[in-house]
Amino acid sequence: MNSSVTEDISYPEVPSLMGRVSDAEWDMRVQLAAAYRLADMHNWTTSLIFNHISARIPGDDRHFLLNPFGLRYDEVTASNLVKIDIDGNILDDTPYGINHAGYIIHGAIHGAREDVVCAVHTHTEAGMAISSLEDGLMFTNQEALRFYGHTAYHEFEGIAADTDECARLVADLRDNMVLILKNHGLLTVGRSVGEAFVWMYFLEKCCASQLQLMATGGHVIQLSKEVCEHTARQFNSQNTSPERREWPALMRMADEFDPSYRA
Repeated sequence: MNSSVTEDISYPEVPSLMGRVSDAEWDMRVQLAAAYRLADMHNWTTSLIFNHISARIPGDDRHFLLNPFGLRYDEVTASNLVKIDIDGNILDDTPYGINHAGYIIHGAIHGAREDVVCAVHTHTEAGMAISSLEDGLMFTNQEALRFYGHTAYHEFEGIAADTDECARLVADLRDNMVLILKNHGLLTVGRSVGEAFVWMYFLEKCCASQLQLMATGGHVIQLSKEVCEHTARQFNSQNTSPERREWPALMRMADEFDPSYRA
C-alpha cells in the first residue's frame, strides 16, 4: 500500500447563504445552528452524527431545515443546514444529504403541527434509560413538574424508517410538547428554537436526576395529584417565553464558545 496516499476525510465547504436567502430564513438558520452547537456542548451527541434538530422556515410552512448528514454537531453552520420540504425533497444546492429517519420523524411533526417551529430529538444515556422504564418519567420534583400534563409516549416500532409510522407518532404526540419514544429516546417541540431547546434542556436534566434518585434505593416521596397539578399551573402561568429569557443567554454561551456556527 502506498503510505503517501491518504484518504480525504474533510467535509466540503458550503458558500455562505447570508444575503442569498431571506432575512427571516437566515435568522432561523443561525438559531438552529446555535442549537446544534449547544447540543454538542451539553453532550447530547451520544449517537455521533445521528439524531436531529429541525426548524420550520418562516413564511413557508412546508419547508424546514435539518442537519447535513455526516457532519458532527460542532461542524454545523447556518449555511450548511439542508432545506427540505414536507415530502423529503432537498431544495438547496448542497453536497449533503439528510438522515432518512430524521425526515420521517420531523417531517411528520411539521406536517401535522402548524404551531411547531422546532423539534429536538436526542439519544442520551439518561433519555434512553428513562424511555425504557415502564413508568417512564417520574414527577417527583419541582423541575419534573414543568412536564406534568405535557408529556406523551410513543411505542417502539423499530428504527424510524417507515413512513406509515408517521401517523401513529403524531397521533401519540397530539398537542403535547414532549414525546418520550419508548425504548428509544426523547423528543421536544416548541413554537421557537429556543422553546424546544429549553424544554429538552430541562427534560434531560430531569431524566438524569431520576436515574440518580433511583440509584440511591431510598424511599421516594410521592407528590399528590393536587400538588402536581398546582405546580404545573404555576409553570404554565409564567408568560415569559424562553425566547426572551433562557434562549438569548444560551446563544451568548454559543457565541463565547465558538461563533463559527454563524457562518
